[in-house]
Amino acid sequence: MLSTQGAMELKSIKSVDGCIDLPGSKSISNRALLLSAQSVGTTRLINLLESDDVNYMLFALKQLGVHFRFSQNKKICEVDGIGGALYSKNEKLSLFLGNSGTSMRLLTAALCLREHNVMLTGESRMKERPIGHLISALRQGGAKIDYLESDGYPPLQISGGYSGGDITIRGNISSQFLSAILMMAPLIPQDTRVHVDGVLVSRPYIDITLSLMRAFGVEIKHDDYRVFYCFGGVFYRAPGNYFIEGDASSASYFLAAAAIRGGTVCVTGVGRHSIQGDIQCADVLEKMGSVICWGDNYISCTRNVLRSVDMDMNNIPDAAMTIAVTALFVNDDLPTVLRNIYNWRLKESDRLRGMAIELRKLGASIIEGEDYIKIVAPKKIRFATINTYNDHRMAMAFSLAALSDSSVIILNPSCVNKTFPSFFKDFFAISTFV
Repeated sequence: MLSTQGAMELKSIKSVDGCIDLPGSKSISNRALLLSAQSVGTTRLINLLESDDVNYMLFALKQLGVHFRFSQNKKICEVDGIGGALYSKNEKLSLFLGNSGTSMRLLTAALCLREHNVMLTGESRMKERPIGHLISALRQGGAKIDYLESDGYPPLQISGGYSGGDITIRGNISSQFLSAILMMAPLIPQDTRVHVDGVLVSRPYIDITLSLMRAFGVEIKHDDYRVFYCFGGVFYRAPGNYFIEGDASSASYFLAAAAIRGGTVCVTGVGRHSIQGDIQCADVLEKMGSVICWGDNYISCTRNVLRSVDMDMNNIPDAAMTIAVTALFVNDDLPTVLRNIYNWRLKESDRLRGMAIELRKLGASIIEGEDYIKIVAPKKIRFATINTYNDHRMAMAFSLAALSDSSVIILNPSCVNKTFPSFFKDFFAISTFV
């Protein structure tokens, strides 16, 4: 492995084998922080992810007057809840959230319950990520939110005013929009009914939200994810200790590495009882021919013959990126087709476009559809310099290309700090280089 400023060359990897203890889930970490901050009592969050995305949420909570402390080894964060909705004591407060979509969406809703003057902003890519459907839904409940630059996009000015009632929200853009409303709804006096218009994308992330709310004392009922019933006037209550599972999206890279060029790789911190939908990536790898073993706190993958699949990936859009690069290594002549992934276009980058461009560099034949990608594996994977578009998942997924007979250069490798700062260190730890 050679590293220069702004680029990292990964030499050809001969094999992978070993065990990885996963960092905490980003999706769970930011949700747990927000619920802890609004709870009655103090919550000890164990295995909180240390990453840029989580740091943006922590910074925002600190600016909003929430007190928290880390243990000496940084493995435990104690959060003193304020016992209600977040609010700013400052006459005017500006919160910079980088490119943390989770922080932007969740805080937008959470800050609509009290009268104050808070601006939410972020990096240039954040200003290109649509948030209009969430704002429209919040305005139905009386929220006062203004766009400061372009309609439908951050930055936002939030003045409170949300009072609940019947809300309709589009389901086909981002599950985080619905999660944001569900998490704030119990904290207002009035009951809320949330109607989902259209097909709900990434439904397993809603299950994460509901599971976390349940752990903090709030139960949400729903009619098959079409209508959600939120009782108002309820307080979140600190559960005492809350252990944050390892990140299942991060697990996908190591499991896929084993499927491509193992050996056996075992990831610990997630298992058969995980609340994260991205553990389904292991099921996809099994369909592709890998041998998968499940435990209560681990998943292992062992290499076998690797074959193509044609699947709907709407439930696991992040892990689907891992499968896209894994498709370079299939042993049959059939295309791998990943369907129903339009929301790739709305992430940290336009992942559908970026994935198509970078896979072609490696020699694959690609058809990029509006909401799908068709991948025909090359006879031989070519050396390439991969543009990561400042997108952590592009960097991590395309690192798997080094499991070929060619090396690969990853541009801007530090973008993995968004969710997994130790990714390359961990990846190299299980790798034997040619």
